[in-house]
Amino acid sequence: MEICKNYPRKSMIAVSLLSALCIPYAESQDYFNPALLEMTSTAPPSVDLSSFEAGTQAPGTYHVDVFINKQLVDTKEIEFKLVETEPGNNQLQPCLSVAQLKSWGVKTENYPDLGDIKAPCAKLSAIPQAIAEFKFNDQRLNLSIPQIAIVSFARGYVPPEQWDDGINALLLNYSVSASTTVMRNGSGGTQNSQYVNLRPGMNLGPWRYRNYSTWNHSDDGQDSWNSVYNYVTRDIKSLKSQLILGDSVSPSDVFDSVAFRGAQASSDDDMLPDSQKGFAPVIRGIARSNAEVTIEQNGYTIYKTTVPPGAFEINDMYPTGGSGDMTLIIKESDGSEQSLVIPYASLPVLQREGRLKYSLTGGQTRSNDSDDQKLNFGQMTAIYGIPWGTTIYGGAQQADNRYTSVALGAGVNLGDIGALSMDITQAWSKLSVENDSSSFEQRDGQSLRVRYSKNIAKTGTNFNVAGYRYSTSGYYTLQDTLSNYHDNFDNNIGRRRNRTDVSLSQDVVFGSVSLSLINENYWDKNRMSSVSVGYNNSWKSISYGFNYTYSKNSRSSNDDNDNNQKNVDQQFSFNVSIPLDKWLAGSSATYSLNSSKNRSTTHNVGLNGTALEDNNLNWSVQEGYVSDDQANTGSANVTYQGTYSKLNAGYGYDDYADRFSYGIQGGVVVHGDGVTLSQPLSDTVVLVKAPGAKDVPVNNQTGVKTDSRGYAVVPYASPYRKSDISLNTEDIKDNNLELDDTNKSVVPTRGAVVRAEYMTQTGFRALITLEYANGVIPFGAIVSNTNTGNTKESSKSSIVGDDGQVFVAGLQEEGQLQVKWGKSANQQCTVNYRISPQETTSGVLTLREKCL
Repeated sequence: MEICKNYPRKSMIAVSLLSALCIPYAESQDYFNPALLEMTSTAPPSVDLSSFEAGTQAPGTYHVDVFINKQLVDTKEIEFKLVETEPGNNQLQPCLSVAQLKSWGVKTENYPDLGDIKAPCAKLSAIPQAIAEFKFNDQRLNLSIPQIAIVSFARGYVPPEQWDDGINALLLNYSVSASTTVMRNGSGGTQNSQYVNLRPGMNLGPWRYRNYSTWNHSDDGQDSWNSVYNYVTRDIKSLKSQLILGDSVSPSDVFDSVAFRGAQASSDDDMLPDSQKGFAPVIRGIARSNAEVTIEQNGYTIYKTTVPPGAFEINDMYPTGGSGDMTLIIKESDGSEQSLVIPYASLPVLQREGRLKYSLTGGQTRSNDSDDQKLNFGQMTAIYGIPWGTTIYGGAQQADNRYTSVALGAGVNLGDIGALSMDITQAWSKLSVENDSSSFEQRDGQSLRVRYSKNIAKTGTNFNVAGYRYSTSGYYTLQDTLSNYHDNFDNNIGRRRNRTDVSLSQDVVFGSVSLSLINENYWDKNRMSSVSVGYNNSWKSISYGFNYTYSKNSRSSNDDNDNNQKNVDQQFSFNVSIPLDKWLAGSSATYSLNSSKNRSTTHNVGLNGTALEDNNLNWSVQEGYVSDDQANTGSANVTYQGTYSKLNAGYGYDDYADRFSYGIQGGVVVHGDGVTLSQPLSDTVVLVKAPGAKDVPVNNQTGVKTDSRGYAVVPYASPYRKSDISLNTEDIKDNNLELDDTNKSVVPTRGAVVRAEYMTQTGFRALITLEYANGVIPFGAIVSNTNTGNTKESSKSSIVGDDGQVFVAGLQEEGQLQVKWGKSANQQCTVNYRISPQETTSGVLTLREKCL
C-alpha cells in the first residue's frame, strides 16, 4: 500500500477497514470499495459512497460557525451541496448567497460573476483564490478570501445587515418594595412605606414605546404618582443615531442636561465597534442602623431599598437615560436623615478622527417641580474628531426669548499623560425681578469647565473623572433660569461658583485605594463637600477593607456656625470577610465596625452565603452591638432569583424600631406565541423559543429556565453586539425530546425583543435495525424521518451504521421512514413502523423493522 502515501487525503470514512483499501485512481482521489460492506449474497445493491468520498459527509443543512480569515463572523444554518470544483472532482461546498457574503464584509460589487443578489447560491470561485473548507467535527466553515476582497472593519464590528429589530411584543417591567417600621417604647406607633416602579413598553417593528412611572407612599403623608418619562423611539441605522419622540433629557456632553418633552435625534455610540458607554456612578454609603435608602435625580425618586448597618454599595439602578447629580438620602431607624450628593460627571469629550457625534433637540422644558417655568426649548451640539488626536465641539441652547447660551471647546488625547478637554460657555439670561413678575433683568456670564481622565495600566492608576468648573456671578444655566420664576426664588441661593470632583482608584502593593471627592462653593457663600477614601485588600481567601467619609453641607440661608456644624459628619468603617466553604459551602463570616463623629460606634458580626442548586438564593444574618448606648441591633435578609421573578425579604431591629421589608421584581413579555414571565428586564432582551423543552436552563443565566411551553426570557442583551444564547441539555428530563442545536447567536438593536428559536424533536428515540429482503441495509445509507415531531416542517436524516443499525429521533407512534443508498429506484425503500411505547432505562427503544 506504499502507493497510497502519495495521494492527498481529501476525505475519510470512520471505518478502519476501509482506510486500508486505498486504490490508485486517475484523479488522485481516494476510492473505497463498497463491496466489502456486502457481507451476504442477499444484500441489496452496492451502496453509493460518492458523497462521503467528496466531502466526508452527506449533502444537507448544517448549523455551523462561519469564519472568514480566522475571524468569527456568524453562526447559522448553511446548506451544503456537492459541487464539481474541477473536472471529475466533486466536493461538498456551502450554498452562500451574495447577500450573505456582503453582510460578512465581502466586496461583492467588485465581483459580478458571483451571481445575482437574489440567487440562492453565489459562485464563490468568482473571487480569485477564495476557498471554502468545512470542518465537520468542529461544525465550522472556514472561508479564506483575499484581503483585497474584504471591507476593512474595526475589531468587534457587527455589520448592520445582521442587526435584528426583533419581534412585535408588549413588555412590562415591575418592581414593588415595601417596609413596615414598628417603633419601640411608644415613640411613634407603626409606619408603613411602599414604592412601585413600573416600566411598560411595546415593540412594533423598529419602533419602541416606553414608559417609566413610580408611586411612592408613606404614612407620613407622602403619596405621589410620577411619570418619569413617556416616549417613542427607533434607531436610524444609516446615521448611527436614535430618534426619540416624547419625554427625555438632552445630552450632557456640552451643556448640562435638560429634561424636555419633544423630539431628539442624536448619535448612538453603541452602534460603533469602538463605542465607549457613558459613565455611571456606583453609589456607596454607610448606614448607622437598619436604614431606608432613597436615591433621587432631577427631582424624581429613582431607587429605594433598605440596608443593614454598615457600608453598602448600590450598582443595580435602572438607567434613567439622563444625567445630573444624584441625591442619596439615608433614613435611619431613629428617624434621623443624612443626605449626600453623588456627582454624575462625564468623561473628557473625545472622538476618533473623522467621527461626528451630534444631537438635535426641540420641545418644551419639563420638570417634576410644578413651580418651574416651562419654556419652548431647542438645543444643538456637535463633536467632531480631527487629526492629531484632537476633538473640537460646541453647541447652542435657546429657550423662548428668556435664555441663550453658546459653548465651544476642544479635547485632546495626551497619550501617556491622559485625556483632557476644556470648554467655555457664554450665557444670556432674562430673570424676573423680585416682587414684580412682569419685569425682567438681563444677566450674562461665562462658565469654564476642565475634564481629565487617565488609566495608567503599569501603575494600576485610574482617574475615572477629574473635573473643575468655575462660573462667573452672571452665569445662569437653563435650569437656574427656569427655577428663577418661582415666587420666592433668590437669585443667589443654590447657584454654583466653582466645583471640583475627582474619582480615583490606585492599585498598591497590598490591595487598592479609592478616592472620591466633590466640593462646591456657592455665590451665597455656602459650601457643600464630600470626601470618601477606601482601602480594600485580600490575604489568601480573606478580604478586608477600610472606608472613611467626610461630609459637610452648609446650604443654609444664614451664617449660623452652630447650625452649619450640625451638617458636618465623619464616618469610619472597617469590614472583613472570611469564607467558610470547608464547613458550609458558598458561605462566609463577616465582621464590621462603623463609627460616626456624631453617633455611636457599632460592631456587627454575621453570616452570608448562597444556596440551592443554581446558587440563586442569597441569604445573610447579622447581629450588632452599639458600644455607647449598650444596645443591640440585628438583621436577616434573603433574596431568591427565580425563573419568573426576583424576591427579597428582610427583618431588622434595634432599640428604636423593628423594620420588616419585602419586595418583588420581575418582567412580562407578551408575544405572538403567548405570555412569558421573566426576571427583571433590561431594555434589550432575548426570547428563547424551544417548544416542548420544559425546564431547560439557559447557560450563564442564574435562575433562567424555559417554562412549561419551552419559552424563556434572557433578561439582558447588549444592543448591536453579538450575544450567544445556549441551552443546557444535560438537564432535559423528557426522554422523548431532542434538540437539534443548543446555541444561537443574536444581534439585537436597542430595545429589541429578539427571538432565539431552537429546533426540537418531540417523539420516541430508537435504535432501529433495518432489514432488506434477507439481508440488512448497507452502511452509509441515508434514513429520512418525514413525519417527525420537529418544530419546523422539514425531514431529518440519519446515517446507517454497521449491521443496518440507525439512530432516529422524533418518532411518532406510527409513521414512515425513507431509506436511500443510491440514485436509482432499486437503491431505496420505505419503512412503515408502528410503536408500542415501552419503558426503558435509557429512554431509547430498540426496534427491528423491514424496509420494503
